[in-house]
Amino acid sequence: MQPNYLIVGSGLSALVFGALMANSGKKVQLLEAHEHPGGFGHTFELAKKYRFNAQLHYVWDCGEGQTVNRVLKKLGLDQEVTFERYDPDGFDHMRMPGYKLNMPSDPDELVRRLSALFPDNSKQIRRFVDAVERTGAGMKKLSPPIDPMMLVKHPVEVIGTAQYLNSTLQDVFDKFQLPQAAQTLLALQWPDFLLPPNQLSFYAWVALFRGYQSGAFYATQHFEHVINALVNVIESHGGQVLLSHKVTRFKLTERTVTGVEATDLVTQKTHQFTGDIVICNIDPQQAAKMIGENMFSKTVRRKLDYEYSASNFMAYCVVKDLDMRDYGFGKWNLFHTGHQSLNEAFSQMYEHNDFSNPSFAITTPTLLTDANRDCPEDCQVVELLTVANYGYFKALKARDRKAYYQKKQEILDSILDVIEERYVPNFREHMVFHVTGSPTTNERYCLCPQGNSYGSKLTPKNMGLGRLNHQASLNHFYFCNASSGYPGFAPTVWTGALLYQRLSGDVILGDR
Repeated sequence: MQPNYLIVGSGLSALVFGALMANSGKKVQLLEAHEHPGGFGHTFELAKKYRFNAQLHYVWDCGEGQTVNRVLKKLGLDQEVTFERYDPDGFDHMRMPGYKLNMPSDPDELVRRLSALFPDNSKQIRRFVDAVERTGAGMKKLSPPIDPMMLVKHPVEVIGTAQYLNSTLQDVFDKFQLPQAAQTLLALQWPDFLLPPNQLSFYAWVALFRGYQSGAFYATQHFEHVINALVNVIESHGGQVLLSHKVTRFKLTERTVTGVEATDLVTQKTHQFTGDIVICNIDPQQAAKMIGENMFSKTVRRKLDYEYSASNFMAYCVVKDLDMRDYGFGKWNLFHTGHQSLNEAFSQMYEHNDFSNPSFAITTPTLLTDANRDCPEDCQVVELLTVANYGYFKALKARDRKAYYQKKQEILDSILDVIEERYVPNFREHMVFHVTGSPTTNERYCLCPQGNSYGSKLTPKNMGLGRLNHQASLNHFYFCNASSGYPGFAPTVWTGALLYQRLSGDVILGDR
């Protein structure tokens, strides 16, 4: 008996969709090319004693009644899969020459703190923060599935939000004439998007910024537990999650997708899989090339013409006999820049591959939860993140592997120099393990084209009405991933839940 839903790929949106469908009584079969499920949410072990989550540092929309919580309740997992909240008085610590800002959850407190730093600009700051709040409220009314009555009841919010459809964050900074240093402090979360203010969609920034203000979280049992819990729901309801199965071909009858052909990477044998409906968690551009782009409608082909997001450099470090809390770290992240302008910082690193004055993020997972440590008791995990250019690293690796590894070490040393100078004086002396990843590492281990971190690039063009959604214009075939929804933990949970809601008619996302 073939499954009701054959799911290709095990990213978070696909796992959420599959778990909800399995929980509702549908037969689900899921194929994943990697040896781990979860996409960027997967966890890996190194040196037989250190465990790292692949880049998922902190998340939002996990509070009571919010998207993640609603999905977990529907699956009966809300008591098993829990989250620890970051410090609401400062969930992100922003640091730049001459300025410090601990980002608070309360918008009024944010205005107060920024006004204390920039007393001559308090009015502009207030107007900007108010505009962010109004835009965020309007975006909720405009997010799918759209309720026309909500638009009629809230015309001011909707119209006010629509004016920023094509705006970058920089455009809005300029509109409210914020001083440069204030702009940098507000946008210093840029590693969460891997875009600078002059390219980043204002909508994308507002969604994430306000999301974290409403509660920034880390998984109590780490993210592997989240992924495994979803897999367990599928399997406990009679579904299958087959790892190391790489899809090589989609099977079509005229304009109907009937299944796939996949290779078992362990046995190297090829198998045929069919399903009543096929859900595609593979990157939509890749899937379209496998199927044949001419098979899709003109509208979908136009939406498939997106640029991939930038990629990143990642360092997973372990320190021994060093408590990062003694140096100002805790239930928060730290974002650093040596530049006044993040546009210039991004250009220097991404376009010129110059990391002599890096802008980067530091997160300390072992300080965020006491459950199931990912390292020995006398150690702590410290993770570092900045942007990196896929094309540069791919060419460098192909041309000269020694130079490739030297470049990764150069970037790490540049970041560690800043850490030792400004934050933890003897950090290197305590570092007992580290491993670095480049964009080609992302492509290899997370199976993301060009090492992209967020699917399509989060520019105004890709965040507007022309953004790809679940509709693929082929029969019995739907997209379900970051590029056909939105990237990040909560948005991909939302993407999977929304597709479940559309196909099942079971409303779980609730009022906005």
